[in-house]
Amino acid sequence: MRFLILPWVRVPHLASHILGRVARRISSDWMEKYGHPLYLLETFVQRECFRGVCYQAANWILAGQTKGRSRNDRYATLKVPVKDIYLYPLLERFRKALSQGVGQQKGPKREGK
Repeated sequence: MRFLILPWVRVPHLASHILGRVARRISSDWMEKYGHPLYLLETFVQRECFRGVCYQAANWILAGQTKGRSRNDRYATLKVPVKDIYLYPLLERFRKALSQGVGQQKGPKREGK
């Protein structure tokens, strides 16, 4: 999904308001659909086109930059734009939750093997 507010839309603090609402709701929606919560959100902002100001205003953390490769770049030959990586923790102790698998459920049982 893309998050874009077109330049002619002029509503003060709209982007950070929307990001905040999504952040408050997404983990419970994910839990309902997939059976486990989310602990951390991640997004990428193409540096050549955007500055990521709405993420900064909504307290997302700039974690670094991509190397300019695609996840589909099997042979390391494709060049794609460098992107800033922003993170937003949904849980105060997200590192611990992610490393310990808190809230993880076992996958579906498979029959026959």
